Amino acid sequence: MKKISIINGPNLNLLGKREPELYGTENFINYFNRLKRKKIFSSIEMTYYQSNHEGKIIDILHDIGYLSNGIVLNAGAYTHTSLGIADAIKSISTPVIEVHISNIYSRELFRQKSFLSSVCKGTIFGFGLKSYELGIISFSL
Repeated sequence: MKKISIINGPNLNLLGKREPELYGTENFINYFNRLKRKKIFSSIEMTYYQSNHEGKIIDILHDIGYLSNGIVLNAGAYTHTSLGIADAIKSISTPVIEVHISNIYSRELFRQKSFLSSVCKGTIFGFGLKSYELGIISFSL
């Protein structure tokens, strides 16, 4: 059984409440539970982590970065600021897919720069919560 982990960064615990016009109205736990029940993912063991703290995200990457078959990471605002998370991704053997709910290139200029993209296997953005599903599917390609 494949092991895929999803890691969400700061403020993503507020999905469903935070800026619903941008991020939608579904909270992530409900989405994650629905995702796990999809037949196409029946052979995947999925785990979910969320932290608003940069160091905790780095610790999670270190802890699972040699145990998982893939990591889907939405680092939120840390995407645009964190060399520490980028270095953690570089230091682990598990491939990481960077995801974003919104189209980062249709937003503010500072959101269009990612410190993570160059150290990730790929980047998926702009498909709403479906971006996570596409990230998981990418590990089957």
